[in-house]
Amino acid sequence: MSPSKDKQKVKKQQALQQEFQSIAKRQKPKPPLLRNVCVAYAVGGLICVIGQAISKFYTTLGFSAEDAGSPTVATLILIAAVLTGLGIYDVIGQFAGAGAAVPVTGFANSVVSAALEFKREGLVLGVGAKMFSLAGPVLVYGTVTAFVVGIIKACLR
Repeated sequence: MSPSKDKQKVKKQQALQQEFQSIAKRQKPKPPLLRNVCVAYAVGGLICVIGQAISKFYTTLGFSAEDAGSPTVATLILIAAVLTGLGIYDVIGQFAGAGAAVPVTGFANSVVSAALEFKREGLVLGVGAKMFSLAGPVLVYGTVTAFVVGIIKACLR
């Protein structure tokens, strides 16, 4: 084939691809945005209400309102990890979308999911390494941010 025929063939394929893309875009169903927002808000709020109930539980055990925060977060992480291990949190996530990604429980789900996905590779190289492949950047970001905020606060005094 001559170079001009090759160019024509490539242009024709590109035109067909663009036409297909435009047809696919027109036929793609629109997501139910209002429903998704309402469900995410409700489920995220429900997770927060559960967290508040757990916090109140710890205050009845003698913790101050401020000191109840740490065991509350640990309990929410434990609940999210267990639900992820049982496959329940994934169902909640599919239903609630962003509402299930409430920071603490969503992070716990992400870490446990990564660990479960690679458990066949062994405890150290599979579970341990993959679990911290997600947690590492988050911990570094949190540490650096806390350091920068501390420096700014110290300078403003």
